[in-house]
Amino acid sequence: MHIVAIVAAAGSGFRMGAEIPKQFLALGDTTVLGHSLDAFDRHPRVDEIIVVLPTELTARYAADLSSRRTPTRVVGGGPRRQDSVAMGFALVPHNTDLVAVHDAARPFVSAEVIDRTLDAALEDGAAIAALVAQDTVKLVDRADGSLIVDTTLPRDTIYLAQTPQVFRRSVLQDGLAFGAAGMEVTDEAMLVERAGHTVRLVDGDLGNVKLTTAQDLEIARARVEQSEVNAEMRIGIGYDLHRLVEGRSLVLGGVTIPHESGLLGHSDADAVCHALADAILGAAAAGDIGQHFPDSDRKWKDASSLDLLAGAYEIVRNRGFTVRNVDVVVIAEEPKLGPYIDAMRENIATSIGITVADVGIKGKTNEGIGPLGHGEAIAVHAIVQLGPVDHLSTESVTS
Repeated sequence: MHIVAIVAAAGSGFRMGAEIPKQFLALGDTTVLGHSLDAFDRHPRVDEIIVVLPTELTARYAADLSSRRTPTRVVGGGPRRQDSVAMGFALVPHNTDLVAVHDAARPFVSAEVIDRTLDAALEDGAAIAALVAQDTVKLVDRADGSLIVDTTLPRDTIYLAQTPQVFRRSVLQDGLAFGAAGMEVTDEAMLVERAGHTVRLVDGDLGNVKLTTAQDLEIARARVEQSEVNAEMRIGIGYDLHRLVEGRSLVLGGVTIPHESGLLGHSDADAVCHALADAILGAAAAGDIGQHFPDSDRKWKDASSLDLLAGAYEIVRNRGFTVRNVDVVVIAEEPKLGPYIDAMRENIATSIGITVADVGIKGKTNEGIGPLGHGEAIAVHAIVQLGPVDHLSTESVTS
């Protein structure tokens, strides 16, 4: 099975109102065209890519485009879309089974949509991705230049065509012959239909949008930025347990809490800060508190664990992360923590550069079960979400 993708990128994109064709506009760390090519370059069933560019730009971009994982060739386009696709088709090897035609201006096509169109075209000869119309569709009479509704169309029979549009090689060849004869069309499926072939529809994707206007591009850039943020989110889990002993102060979340015993440890044994520090370091794959703040180092003898927590935060900041929010569960039979939780939240927020609203702390008992339930120790579970520093406002980092 040999599959070739033709990416149509020869249009001027005049409706975008930009100085350069829209397919070459920046979108994240690449271009609109780059995203479309990536979708097919990553797809395991695509054997070859042919990119159709404005003729005057082929020499400029040919070297960059030909360095992709999937063998990629560049060709200049023509005055109409069907002419450009025909020029790309001229490079399609004769042993090709399926040809997928895709608009470069649809940068968010998914592998699932590509697979559905490939499978359907393999079975029926021609298939396109499409969405059933969600809005009421009006047919307008514009004969006198005004917008007057002529009739309302039944929307359950109206589908909005997307790309890719996939065809057996011979089927697309038949359709392109109609285009060469002068027929004006807006997509390849229309040519194939006129050539007498059946075109099957498969489910498209609402996200597979075509970028036409400046507003479309603005929305697309926000979408890419958000996906980059989400891709860089990290989650860390921390746990700490300390024995309760007489003669020690009980410190949790940087707050000294009146109690008959305190937690045993090298520092002030603040289990809340220790669990949080481990969660922060773990989320960034940066080791643990034992590695960075060992109990063999006298620097940390009886030290405030808020300093240790701030140190863990500084380590992940240097790796490009910041804390988004934290949640802590303290398991202690005694004392009751309610009166101290707000102060604990404030201390933690200050230490790791977030707002109090991003710090959750709650106390639980162990229902009298085991060492925790017998008041012999206190345990803490913590979970932390990290995000990239660059995507957070200065206010959220410093407040």
